Amino acid sequence: MLTPEQIETKLDRILLKVQKPGRYVGGELNSVVKDWDSADVRVALVFPDIYDIGVSNVGLKILYDQVNQRGDALAERAYAPWTDMEALMRAEGIPLYALESKRPLSGFDLVGFSLPYETLYTNALNLLDLAGIPLRAGERGAEHPIVIAGGHSTINPEPMHAFMDAFVIGEGEEVIHDIINVLKLRNTQYAVRDDLLLALAKIPGVYVPRFYQPHYMDDGTIARVETLAEGIANPVVKRIVAKLPPPPTKFIVPNIEVVHNRASVEITRGCTRGCRYCHAGMITRPVRERRVDEIVAAAREAVRSTGFEELALLSLSSSDYTHIEELVAAIGEEFKDEKLTVSLPSLRIESVSIDLVDKLRGRRGSGFTLAPEAATERMRRIINKFISDEDIINTTREIYRRGWTNIKLYFMIGHPSETLEDVQAIADLCKRVIAEGRKVAGMKVKLHAGVSTFVPKPQTPFQWVSCDTRENILAKQALLKRELRDRNIKLSWTKPEDTLLESFLSRGDRRLAEVIFTAWKNGAKFDAWEEHRRFETWMSAFAEHGLDPAFYTHRPRRADEIFAWDHITAAVRKKYLFQDFRRSLEGHIRVDCRLNCYACGILPTFADLRRDNPGEGWKCPDVKSPRKADVSDRGQPLAIR
Repeated sequence: MLTPEQIETKLDRILLKVQKPGRYVGGELNSVVKDWDSADVRVALVFPDIYDIGVSNVGLKILYDQVNQRGDALAERAYAPWTDMEALMRAEGIPLYALESKRPLSGFDLVGFSLPYETLYTNALNLLDLAGIPLRAGERGAEHPIVIAGGHSTINPEPMHAFMDAFVIGEGEEVIHDIINVLKLRNTQYAVRDDLLLALAKIPGVYVPRFYQPHYMDDGTIARVETLAEGIANPVVKRIVAKLPPPPTKFIVPNIEVVHNRASVEITRGCTRGCRYCHAGMITRPVRERRVDEIVAAAREAVRSTGFEELALLSLSSSDYTHIEELVAAIGEEFKDEKLTVSLPSLRIESVSIDLVDKLRGRRGSGFTLAPEAATERMRRIINKFISDEDIINTTREIYRRGWTNIKLYFMIGHPSETLEDVQAIADLCKRVIAEGRKVAGMKVKLHAGVSTFVPKPQTPFQWVSCDTRENILAKQALLKRELRDRNIKLSWTKPEDTLLESFLSRGDRRLAEVIFTAWKNGAKFDAWEEHRRFETWMSAFAEHGLDPAFYTHRPRRADEIFAWDHITAAVRKKYLFQDFRRSLEGHIRVDCRLNCYACGILPTFADLRRDNPGEGWKCPDVKSPRKADVSDRGQPLAIR
């Protein structure tokens, strides 16, 4: 294994030959370099895309902060080298290394991948290979690190089961400490790797695939998933934190320009709206909020410690934060003498008030982003996002009137119930928005219509439906291109191949692991990058393994089908999801669950956490009933009120 000094010497010879050498040197402001020999557990946190994207990942920032707060552990970082750097690293025999210490990843105790989306899977394999770590979990021995993945895509971990020793299901702030505590016993109590993995499997929220065995029916669907060890969970329930811990504030200040050069504070986690297509909204329940004073204090510290001139207030739906206007006013007062841009990356039209727009004036950048998603009442009822055209027109008109010249509207096409008339309505609505804007602000107003294509996701009410076909997607996009030719309207869309790739990976089973491996072996990587798209390589990999991608993309699921991910749960009951799916077929909406609890399953699963944390921090009802142990003593039923 190369020493850090040897790696640095080799880097000196190649860094001036690559684009943006600053991606590969570390040493950024607020990076943490701890004494290697003093740490009992060394963790390498990996984002499998380039530095420019990965350095802003919120999940990795949180874990980096959590681990480095411990006196007995250290956390360092690694990102995917761009192709020019990778070629030179392979030519020079430089393994993937951590930026802080320049030590090879193979020398760490734990390598933790963040996998927020499926198109990172081949990059994860590529980085394991570049690190000199066996790709397959079954080929790793005592001398190799434990390789764990987490992130939203791993709510269905099965397509990547062969390559990860374990997965974290849910939130990482607490479970990372449980994992480190087990790894501290690696050289004593758990010297045998299988014993170590079994100990990890017994941690709530940790899934170790080797201890579970799926059985298939003749038609290729799942018959059942067998548990192969005693004392482990089935299903594996996601981990959550009862109360959001203090947010990280000492963000790494990148050496180069990156995608998000800003400080950020997560103001709330989860969403109460229940949009049926929204993966994050379903799997991050319950909603938990931070206090205004806590957010302002974190923002003050983050800006002070980084010098960033932009602050992002993060949430799945920032304008739904209970105290959003109070918060924006407090941020305005706190930074009244500073040139600080405030971004609210996700706003819902029905909760964007004129007061909020006024408070943001002078603090936001030149644009405003809203997400109607659909443009007909029928589709809005199906996806459970009901916003009237008049609300959209009135809100966008007021935004233009108050001086913003750019509005971005997000739409979605591709639901199996959608017709061309529904797509035409998107074009008509965009024309109305720009026309109304011109009435109040003239010809300078601009509109960006971002039209993505629906991908059915696991653990959502639409996990039973099919993905749209390539032909249908192209026809709908052609309609939009034809209709939206106004010079002040910009239209962007998702390539059908990208949609299909995400679709078969997101609802795949264990058999897709060999497809992923073969696609990577034949050159697939950076699948989210247009210049690296190799859809034919993926189709060849399916053919090589005798699998039909349509089985995963276009096949409507049976009502009673056992899914490949059913032994993993985000705590929203499958029965609830199916009821919501049926309601979508009938065009019935569910209102915001802050107004009416629908018993989705979160409270029964986390009743004790909620009971111990009553009040406004959660947006679920309080649990008034006694604990189960107390109930069994008195013979009373558990009740949620």
